[in-house]
Amino acid sequence: MNIINLLKIALKALSNNKMRCFLTMLGIIIGVASVISMLAIGQGSKQSIKSSIAEMGSNMIMIMPGTQERGGVRQSGESQQTLKPIDFNTIKENTTKIQALSPTVNSSGQFINGANNYPSTVFGVNQDYLEIRKLTVEDGAMFSDRDILTATKVCIVGKTVTDNLFPDGESPIGKIIRFNKIPFTIVGTLKSKGYNSMGKDQDDVVLAPYTTVMKRILAIDYIQGIYASAITEDMTDDAITEITQLLRKNHKLKDEAEDDFTIRSQKELSSMMSSTSDMMTMLLACIAGISLLVGGIGIMNIMYVSVTERTREIGLRMSIGARGKDILSQFLIEAVIISVTGGIIGVILGAGSAFIIKFALNWPVIIEMYSVLLSFAVCTVTGIFFGWYPAKKASKLDPIEAIRYE
Repeated sequence: MNIINLLKIALKALSNNKMRCFLTMLGIIIGVASVISMLAIGQGSKQSIKSSIAEMGSNMIMIMPGTQERGGVRQSGESQQTLKPIDFNTIKENTTKIQALSPTVNSSGQFINGANNYPSTVFGVNQDYLEIRKLTVEDGAMFSDRDILTATKVCIVGKTVTDNLFPDGESPIGKIIRFNKIPFTIVGTLKSKGYNSMGKDQDDVVLAPYTTVMKRILAIDYIQGIYASAITEDMTDDAITEITQLLRKNHKLKDEAEDDFTIRSQKELSSMMSSTSDMMTMLLACIAGISLLVGGIGIMNIMYVSVTERTREIGLRMSIGARGKDILSQFLIEAVIISVTGGIIGVILGAGSAFIIKFALNWPVIIEMYSVLLSFAVCTVTGIFFGWYPAKKASKLDPIEAIRYE
């Protein structure tokens, strides 16, 4: 019996029980739709995290004071003074893998403009900080090298600070604001970046020369950190190795001594976040995949019922020349038709629900082709796997006993 005839027989048998056939497909439909929509949400979240990290500088390197042990008590890195301006100069003059470098110090407090005030943080940096953090001056200009050299009381402000200190919409350029009673002249404003994926307001920032913050606000002679940007993201690890060697030499650390500084990179953060996102995506897909398993069991159930109901039909077919493999093929084709049709409907439903989630809830959603192909392949294999045993049982029936079956 050729495949065309077997296909016609299978389609006719399924059309005789449309409702039962649809209910059998339902498990496959829900399973495939769930897998596709869950993977789309997972991939969208992963891409959103990567984009947010890229906006902060995907090749950014952060150098902070390390923890130290004194009298058996481990001290917090925040309380250490292991990074000095000379470390910044050493890295700047000797590194070959860094394209931008900025020392950082910061202080939190109240900014005041007349009757308006707003709590924020002033970051002491240099001009390279804009490139490292992917910030852009929208109005005015960045402070100059001379401002850094003379510790001038100037600053540039983010949109959130501007909106709160100048609610009437007037230009803040040239205006004087006070930070904890210290006057600062605004020389520029930053272009808005909004919130990042971690929910942090990237516009709630004030930048000033690092020497100004060190001398006039904090009264310290050390820096709280160094931000750097590798030439390319691929060179981040080499840059970290180079910086580590320079700082260890600068701090006169012996070979067996621990680093008295800590170096972290956005590449490391990106890898960790992507790994977590992938794990959550796979967890969601596995939970959704349970529906496929349930759908497969449903197919096997119905195929068993179908074999039992059509025992006499099987006996008649075999008595007029149908071979065991023809009966096997017929029931396998029925199982595959159910699973593949359910898979097609599931793909359409899954893609549709993903787009509804994207536009209704404004969630990042990306439908990858591999998720569609994988779901389709799984539902096909499910049909064959769960349809095999009932089909095999049907092919092994004795024709005489099958004809006598009541």
